[in-house]
Amino acid sequence: MMEKDVVEKFTILLAEDDKGHAALVKKNLWRSCIDARIEHFPDGEQLLAYLRNESKRPEGFEAGRHIILLDIKMPGIDGIETLEQIKAAENLRDIPVVMLTTTNNPAEINHCYELGCAFYIVKPSDYTQFMQAIEYLGDFMSLSGLVIPTVGP
Repeated sequence: MMEKDVVEKFTILLAEDDKGHAALVKKNLWRSCIDARIEHFPDGEQLLAYLRNESKRPEGFEAGRHIILLDIKMPGIDGIETLEQIKAAENLRDIPVVMLTTTNNPAEINHCYELGCAFYIVKPSDYTQFMQAIEYLGDFMSLSGLVIPTVGP
């Protein structure tokens, strides 16, 4: 089916240093019927390297077919610096970036919006609430048109 081909080409780029959080994000996005490939990067440096190195990107890479989920507190290049570099690059700035982090400092939240993030989500410390927040993120991405939900056979 043609629509299914479009869905499979969509990729979520997840920059998250906590492997447990990354696994929960993937699981709960899939539970909310997001049928997209999810690429995990343990820090901002590796995400930026992927985005900048066109020779290592999959064939057919398009900024409009990606969304970035970005943690703030990561080793090396943190999420805020990563966001700054993405939004400063002409060929990357149109990729929607969702900040997904435990940081709930209002000044930092405002700063991320000023830099150009599309959405800011504070990860709850409670396991059940964290899973629910990610499911809501999947619903938001589907409803806002950021991603295409799974289509039937």
